[in-house]
Amino acid sequence: MKKYIVMTVNTKHAVRTTEKSLLIVEKLRENGPSGITELADETGMGKSSVHNHLMTLRKFGYVKKNNKDYELGLKFLDLGGYIRKNMPLYQMASPEVKSLARETGELTNLMVEEQGIGVYLMRAMGENAIELDTHAGFRTPLHTTALGKAILAYLPECRTKQIIEENGRGSEVNSAIDSKRALFDELDVVRQQGYAIDDQERLQGVRCLAAPICLSDDEVLGAISISTPASRMQDSDIEELSNKLMGSANVISLNISYR
Repeated sequence: MKKYIVMTVNTKHAVRTTEKSLLIVEKLRENGPSGITELADETGMGKSSVHNHLMTLRKFGYVKKNNKDYELGLKFLDLGGYIRKNMPLYQMASPEVKSLARETGELTNLMVEEQGIGVYLMRAMGENAIELDTHAGFRTPLHTTALGKAILAYLPECRTKQIIEENGRGSEVNSAIDSKRALFDELDVVRQQGYAIDDQERLQGVRCLAAPICLSDDEVLGAISISTPASRMQDSDIEELSNKLMGSANVISLNISYR
């Protein structure tokens, strides 16, 4: 079963009607094409209310109707593509992510932190890359990936602690990270060596190396990573791959600093 991330934010001024529309959107994302009765059951809303929300979402292109079912429309792709295209980090990092994938033949990734959650901005597939469950826009708790740990290690300590408090509960538990103390000890190691590792913690059989993209010691913009089958990333390979990774991260940082 897929897990979706619920962020802890201040809902004091939330608009209930908007919340209901977004709940329908989330249910369509989670369950795929759905009918009005199914959505009413899933959301606890009346059928007429669900219908009205769907009609409004459909009017603006966020939902489309296929026979009797409703599903998400491509308007979301338009918005996401526009947002990503205008991010300086994406503009500067994209060539390096693709170049690293070509050079290593593996899957490379770019992640940023948004409201305490890790969001994949892009992936690039090398010649021998494996297909994983991630995609542009995929969201996951930061502490569950090498990318996220690389980011957490370079955030201000108070911010890192806040993120772990708000988003560290109720998510997947890493096989190697079973306590906050262990996590913060690992983040210390990340800062010392300049890269993070996910040793089959999120996905069995997959190892991942990640390096932070920093503008200064206390300003991290995101992280870049290489993901491979565990059999193709032996301990003896880590030094070479991490050097390539940190080199790419440094190029991205410099390009952003001097653009």
